[in-house]
Amino acid sequence: MNAFRHRNYRLFFGGQAISLVGSWMMQVAQAWLVLELTGDPLWLGIVMAAQFLPVMILGLFAGVYADSLPKRQTLMATQVVKMLLSIVLAVLAFSGLATVPILIILALLIGVTNAVDMPVRQSFVIEMVGREDIGNAVALNSAMFNGARIVGPAIAGLTIGAVGVAMAFVIDAVSFVAVIAALYAMRDGELRSPVRIARPDSFGGVMSQLREGLHYVRVTPVVLMAILVLGLVATVGMNFAVIIPAYAQDILDSGASGYGFLMAASGVGSLFAALWLAFSGRGRLRFIAYGAIVLGLSEVGLGIALSFPVAMVLMMGVGFGGILMAATVNTTIQMAVPDGLRGRVMSVYTTIFAGSTPVGGPLMGGLASVFGVAISLAIGGALAIGVGLGALVWIRRLGADGSAAGGREPGRRSAASAAPSSTLSDRPTT
Repeated sequence: MNAFRHRNYRLFFGGQAISLVGSWMMQVAQAWLVLELTGDPLWLGIVMAAQFLPVMILGLFAGVYADSLPKRQTLMATQVVKMLLSIVLAVLAFSGLATVPILIILALLIGVTNAVDMPVRQSFVIEMVGREDIGNAVALNSAMFNGARIVGPAIAGLTIGAVGVAMAFVIDAVSFVAVIAALYAMRDGELRSPVRIARPDSFGGVMSQLREGLHYVRVTPVVLMAILVLGLVATVGMNFAVIIPAYAQDILDSGASGYGFLMAASGVGSLFAALWLAFSGRGRLRFIAYGAIVLGLSEVGLGIALSFPVAMVLMMGVGFGGILMAATVNTTIQMAVPDGLRGRVMSVYTTIFAGSTPVGGPLMGGLASVFGVAISLAIGGALAIGVGLGALVWIRRLGADGSAAGGREPGRRSAASAAPSSTLSDRPTT
């Protein structure tokens, strides 16, 4: 638990732990509200795509500014905006005025905010804990995220069943107070902030800095492999908000509460994976491939399962595999990237990860609408297995199966050779 030595990280962890419970409640409530309005999983895919499409379009450009903006203050602003959007959702749900077009517009606004928030938040972690503790911090963040993933959906399912979806949005809005207060209480002097790059003042300047980040990803084989595998698996196998509500309703006949507990079971598996990584300190690159394969096998099982208890166990497998893969990818990238490029490279990571939803959401939702939820799950799982097997071959050919949390792997070019030295200042401002 080395990351907890840092006061700023302790504040961040506590605030995020509360806020993420609310965020998971919002995700469940949003999906269930769409399903109540339409009864069609295809519309779930469209709304989820609207929420992540701005990240795919704007995320790379936001990464340029993530390397030039003060991250703590930027995060405070994005959290306030997200709180206001949750309040709007609560008002619409309470008043009965929610419609699918309005929900799509709000999803787009959430997505625009996340396009800024995600690369800034990802690259802010190392400023709180330093390179020596980044692997532990990433694993702890995954544990926190998935602890909330257990609690949030379960509370949301019970709340929706008892008093309706509106109260879930209210709780989400209130939960943002915790993370805003935590960010406000941090000490700038204890942050390991690198010298920020000059903020571009022209389109040409933005594109020049963006190309530096993309160039680094392209010429660093380990980073390229990690991002591509995560993006492909997320596209075909991690569309939980689209597929699982319909799976709970149509296959298991378990209602909103069952959906909440299925998502919570996935969170349990994810939490096990995150805690194992945090306490063991292990993070080998092949875990990316193993995670994809475990996730895929579990989803194929879900396509066959008709029993709620069996589905709960398989959802734990889905969660374990997903976080084993995603947390290892995150740590690999954080350790490989030089400070002056971190915001831009992490924006590639978040853009690919989040951008998988606008593609995968409608795709898998459409498959579920035409062929049924079970077949959609089985297809997605089989494709994830194929990607995982391909990743194993790629890693072995690179000879890059060292620790993902530290050291230099064969096949990875040095930071100095991957980008111009003028952007790579490692000097903290403290």
